[in-house]
Amino acid sequence: MATGSKAARKIVMPMRRWIRRATYLRKWLVLGAAIGIIAGLGAVVFYFALSEATHLLLVELGGYQPPTAAGDGGVAAGREFTRPWAIPLVVCLGGLVSGIIVFTLAPEAEGHGTDAAIDAVHRDPRMIRVRVVLVKLVASAVTIGSGGSGGREGPTAQISAGFGSLLSRRLNLSPRDGRIAVAVGIGSGIGAIFGAPLGGAVLCCTIPFREDFDFDILVPALFTSIVSYAVFGSFVGFGPLFGYAAQEYVFVAPLELVWFAMIGILGGLIGLLYSGTFYTTVDLTRLLPGSRIVKPAIGGLLVGLMALVLPEVLGSGYGWIQQSMSRLDLMSIPLWVVLALPFAKILATSLSIGSGGSGGIFGPGLVIGAFTGAAVWRVLEPWAPGVPDSPGPFVIVGMMACFGSIARAPLAVMLMVAEMTGSIGVLAPGMIAVGIAYLIVRRAGKTIYRSQVENRDEGRRRQRAPG
Repeated sequence: MATGSKAARKIVMPMRRWIRRATYLRKWLVLGAAIGIIAGLGAVVFYFALSEATHLLLVELGGYQPPTAAGDGGVAAGREFTRPWAIPLVVCLGGLVSGIIVFTLAPEAEGHGTDAAIDAVHRDPRMIRVRVVLVKLVASAVTIGSGGSGGREGPTAQISAGFGSLLSRRLNLSPRDGRIAVAVGIGSGIGAIFGAPLGGAVLCCTIPFREDFDFDILVPALFTSIVSYAVFGSFVGFGPLFGYAAQEYVFVAPLELVWFAMIGILGGLIGLLYSGTFYTTVDLTRLLPGSRIVKPAIGGLLVGLMALVLPEVLGSGYGWIQQSMSRLDLMSIPLWVVLALPFAKILATSLSIGSGGSGGIFGPGLVIGAFTGAAVWRVLEPWAPGVPDSPGPFVIVGMMACFGSIARAPLAVMLMVAEMTGSIGVLAPGMIAVGIAYLIVRRAGKTIYRSQVENRDEGRRRQRAPG
């Protein structure tokens, strides 16, 4: 043990001295490469862990094959169950196992994870324990793999942010460098798992704040994010997650802006509903008596019962986003399902993650926004002029507007969704929707990430605050 510690010091001490002497460029080329490699590998590990957990729990035990996005294999599936009685039991079991793992080993790993990483950026970049990263990975794979409504970005963000935190401790980085290391970890992890390196890099700079952008993070973020994406893509593939969903779309009819503005209004309002419902569930869950271990299981049971009517609420839901972008597939889904799904997904995510389960809230936010746009298209398409033949543009803009506004990261989410769908042409009309949605959320003063601070000045005050 002592020999190993001595050997570690022999490696770490020269690295500390080199970091202190290195120029800004050399330092962040090395640190960025290290964080990017770990972010990419962490995303790979979680991706395959989640795939295996889904196959074992939801497919084999539950008897249900969820659809998948084009980048995940493009499996098309229906809404039928072969063993409907098993679904509530499997989701409940996943919540129970997740609760046991989290609240026995690392209670701070509960919830969606990104908030904890943002908190580390502001309070102490050295505060994320290695144990939390490992617990988060396993617990999230079980929660989402069993059918709990959650996204895969939260665990990957915490893995890479945790490695940035580890570097801060071991290399004794300055507070500023430590904050950059954790911040670029957040964005590079999310950018890798979504196949959106540019959006992930911009996300690093804006997600810690409600009303600001940290330019010091941008250059390290660009380098770290492309390294993580290259590593992840080498194992999983480099195509857009949802394929080229609206590749042929060209904005040529100004009348369309009216309908995109409508998506923006709805996206902002539904984003507020998402945040309000989620944190109301979090607060109520903490007030309820009983063991914290059991509460995610109760949330899972309720989600499983919901799924018997609306199977679209199970898991990440990315396959349903994929189907909503196709005219033929979307028209095959009953209209009442399309209209109800944004609200059902909000409730399912609140029950799955807000009850103490483990998983991201970014991914469900995309599903909520996607079906907001899909609902607008389904209602308008039979009679309204200027509506595109394909629902793809409306679905894509819905994702941008809904989550970009409530995450208080409109530009980053716009770029990420454009990369995930290979649809840069949708950015132009999407600007009006995202702008309107963001103004609605900003006026309400809400966000989906409670650890965000208003701006860099407030962040600096928090860093200096005792405790």
